[in-house]
Amino acid sequence: MRHSRILTSVLTAALGAGLTLSLGASPAGATTQHREAGYTAYAGSAEEAKANQAFFDAVVKSVAKKRAAVPGATAVTVVYSSANAPSFRTQISRSAQIWNSSVVNVRLVEGSNPDFAYYEGNDSRGSYASTDGHGNGYIFLDYRQNQQYNSTRVTAHETGHVLGLPDHYSGPCSELMSGGGPGTSCQNAYPNSQERSRVDQLWRYGLASAFKTH
Repeated sequence: MRHSRILTSVLTAALGAGLTLSLGASPAGATTQHREAGYTAYAGSAEEAKANQAFFDAVVKSVAKKRAAVPGATAVTVVYSSANAPSFRTQISRSAQIWNSSVVNVRLVEGSNPDFAYYEGNDSRGSYASTDGHGNGYIFLDYRQNQQYNSTRVTAHETGHVLGLPDHYSGPCSELMSGGGPGTSCQNAYPNSQERSRVDQLWRYGLASAFKTH
C-alpha cells in the first residue's frame, strides 16, 4: 500500500491502513484490509481510504471519551485479546511490552471485554490490520509470513496500526512501520523516535482535540 511519508496532522491525515479498535470483530466480517509488504502489490483505493478515515474518526471519538472519563489518567488503556491467536501469544505479549515501554500516553493490556482482538491463520496476502469502515476490526497474523519475517516485528508493526500509524514501506529497518520493506533480514521490532512521538501526540493531543470538535 502507498501512504503519505509523514502524518503532519493526526486528525486530518487519511490513513491508508486499517486501524482496529472494536468489540467482537472477527475476520469474516471485514471488507477493508491492510496487507503487509512482501506479499502483494496492493495499492489501495479511494473507497478504502474513505472507509479507513471514517474508522479512524470513530477510533478518535471512542478513545477521546475514554480519556475524558478519566481525565487524570496518565495513559489511555486499550484492552486486547490474544485468545484467537494462541500460537502468537508470546509475540503479542512482547509487542505490547515494546509499545508500553516506548510510549506514555497509551497502554496496551490483555483482558476481558477487549477493544480489539488478534486472530491467526493462513492467508497468501500476509498479516494485516482490518476494518469494515464502521468501527469493526482486528489484527490477523499469517503463519507463513511470521515464519519468513521476524514474528515480533510483524506483530508490533500491525499493532502500530491500532495505535494510529500508517505504513512506510520505503523506510529503513530501524523504522517499525517500514514493515516487510527492508526484507526478511530485518529483525528490529521497536518503533523509532519519530514513531514513538507520533503515537504519543495522537493519544494525548489529537484525541483531546477530537473530543472537543467532533
